[in-house]
Amino acid sequence: MKLPIYQVDAFTDQLFKGNYAAVVPLSEPISAGLMQQIATENNLSETAFVLEIDPDHYQIRWFSPVTEIDFCGHATLAAAFVLFSLKPGQQIKFSTLSVGDLVVSQQTDGWILMNFPLRPASPVEAPAALLAGLSLQPDLVLRSEQAYFAIYKDEQQVLQLTTSSEELKKLAPYDVVATAAGSDYDFVSRYFWSANGGDEDPVTGSIHAGLVPYWAKQLGKNQLLAYQASARGGVLRCELTQDRVLVSGQAKLYLQGEIYLP
Repeated sequence: MKLPIYQVDAFTDQLFKGNYAAVVPLSEPISAGLMQQIATENNLSETAFVLEIDPDHYQIRWFSPVTEIDFCGHATLAAAFVLFSLKPGQQIKFSTLSVGDLVVSQQTDGWILMNFPLRPASPVEAPAALLAGLSLQPDLVLRSEQAYFAIYKDEQQVLQLTTSSEELKKLAPYDVVATAAGSDYDFVSRYFWSANGGDEDPVTGSIHAGLVPYWAKQLGKNQLLAYQASARGGVLRCELTQDRVLVSGQAKLYLQGEIYLP
């Protein structure tokens, strides 16, 4: 059996920037165990598997090299980018196992807009492992269903931050996002997912479902330009609506090939 595979750099218009994802379009279901084996072999932040249900309607599942992920923004962007290139259209609906349906739209300027659920974060007491895992102590700690939020006064603190993966792993199943208001962007962030995939994720679309409502309130605006300040970096256009978060990005195809399975 052969499966098509695409590798895409998401949240960027340049190769070797943004976050890398593999996309595997399926013509028939395969087991979760095989999906995990493929994702582990790919060794990318995520591999997205998409199975057509109806025209412009797909089931999507996301796997890191170590586990299935319940919500992934950059691999959703990568999957939409691939599907739009294979079958041009204006809108795709992705059905997920955990966050309902995600509607993704092709914009006239080439950006791809994703409609995410609102996943706000609330203040919590900072766990000892979080404080031990961060080289700089945050001014405020929040937590959403996905991650702890370490809020800093100054974007330079976010840029200079170092972490201990061994300590942050103790926060499982939660990851950690460090964030501050920006100078060139409305806000900046970095994402550490020691418990679920690796040390630092290059660009994390899903966490903006929590970052956007926080920064919209702090900055008094609903349209925000965000930058994830990893080594590769990525730009996200964001908008808070009444009960959803809209996140837009660009993508670039890196490779196309086939997976050979017994």
